Amino acid sequence: MKIGPQPEKWLRKKAKQGMRGYPVGTIAFYGPDRDHASKVAVGVIAYQGAEADLRRWFSETGDVRKDAAILSAIAEHLRSRGVHSVNMVDRIIGCPHEEGIDYPEGESCPHCPYWKGRDRWSND
Repeated sequence: MKIGPQPEKWLRKKAKQGMRGYPVGTIAFYGPDRDHASKVAVGVIAYQGAEADLRRWFSETGDVRKDAAILSAIAEHLRSRGVHSVNMVDRIIGCPHEEGIDYPEGESCPHCPYWKGRDRWSND
């Protein structure tokens, strides 16, 4: 399946198609606040019950949702893994730092005060 010059369009189209079987690709955006996505985590789940094979892309200065090179790499990665379905969130769902890796477990991220005490699934 050819992706073409518009990987964002290909990704959104795959996501709109809903569950079409495995492998399933998952795409989640993270950032220091709700307006700037500095990280995208992409998982590929080969079959029901399988652990996701995760890859991450980062942008220090731009927004990963608007970075053509990153979107192309994601689309190519999912295509090369033969995904039938894509599940993609429509917003930034949390801090790009990882609890227990970038800061102590049970604490709020010291780099992203925006997310402290915030419900990441709400639209606020």
